[in-house]
Amino acid sequence: MGQNGLIIPRHIFEKYSGSNAREAPGNLAPVGTGPYRVVQFKPGDIVIYEANPFFRDASQPLFKRVELKGGGDATSAARAVLQTGDVDFAWNLQVEAPILKQLEAAGKGKVDTVFGGLAERIFLNQTDPNKATNDGERSSLQFPHPFFTDKKVRQAFNYAIDRNTINQQLYGQTGRPISNTLIAPDIYNSPNTKYEFDLKKAAAALDEAGWKDSNGNGIRDKNGVEMSIVFQTGVNPLRQKTQEIIKQALTSIGVKVEIKSIDPSIYFSGDPSNPDTAAHFYADVQVLTNGNENPDPGAYMKGWTCAEISQKKNNWSRNNSSRYCNPEYDKLWKQSTTELNPEKRRQLFIQMNDLLIKDAIVIPLVARAKVSGSSNKLTGVDITPWDADTWNIKDWRRK
Repeated sequence: MGQNGLIIPRHIFEKYSGSNAREAPGNLAPVGTGPYRVVQFKPGDIVIYEANPFFRDASQPLFKRVELKGGGDATSAARAVLQTGDVDFAWNLQVEAPILKQLEAAGKGKVDTVFGGLAERIFLNQTDPNKATNDGERSSLQFPHPFFTDKKVRQAFNYAIDRNTINQQLYGQTGRPISNTLIAPDIYNSPNTKYEFDLKKAAAALDEAGWKDSNGNGIRDKNGVEMSIVFQTGVNPLRQKTQEIIKQALTSIGVKVEIKSIDPSIYFSGDPSNPDTAAHFYADVQVLTNGNENPDPGAYMKGWTCAEISQKKNNWSRNNSSRYCNPEYDKLWKQSTTELNPEKRRQLFIQMNDLLIKDAIVIPLVARAKVSGSSNKLTGVDITPWDADTWNIKDWRRK
């Protein structure tokens, strides 16, 4: 029972199992069975917990109070644990590896890393973010993307991504260059793919697809349309530097790139009224981390099926923000839901991964370790890739 397999009370949540899931009143006052219970919750700011008097293990000596502070930036969070010692724990420290090493040298805390299924990835929008339906929906299935619906173009972008430089300069020991979208557990990591950084091949693929600079302005065009993209992500130094590395390569082969950086509290929110969320994907390209947070990849791989396309009619509540729809992929996923032979099921997942990579719908960059920082005064922390970092908080103690 992890964060992706919670038991929730039917009488509270039964009416909120579809596109209205965000509206469930229980979201603001969650009911659970853990060692702590919420006493105050300010979205995007702070959550305060107290010991749960009904916790199943009454013998556990729990903290009287636990505060989880949101907002801010990853570097400041890392500094507060590793350098100043102001807080006990910080999670999701997406910070450049040299900076983490420097902060850890202060001796107030340590960095914990563990690799799982999470990876930084490039997503290519299959719909046109610049056209809108009569009711104002952009990136609609009504309007295919002007060039990312061409497989040759997507493959060209894949050739233009320098994964090794991104990993070496930014991630170091907290990342690994990858060619698959399904990377863990290792039995699902396909041996059939590889990545290659080759700007000459990228340019040749665009030439072959008919995208050439016909007017000498340095930007490729075709049928009067210029190859110009908006490349978005959340504000984070690692991601902004990743954007710059990719922009430089794409610009060199005749692609105009506009970089857009969005406050993470907006970009990663589930607000259906905000056009700047990752789920809306009102841009051409975006980079973020996702992956399976469960050892069984079934739920994660479902996120690439046609039924999971994020759009207005489901309040942008589904995972397929690229709007990829391939009946062949859907058929493989459906087979995986009824296949009882473990080896045959494993091969189905590998085939799904290989199809995504062959189609260049998603461009994997680096496997990202879960990186957290814990104070030297804190004991009992045991990070796993398959659950929340606080999964065993009942065992945490301060010296």
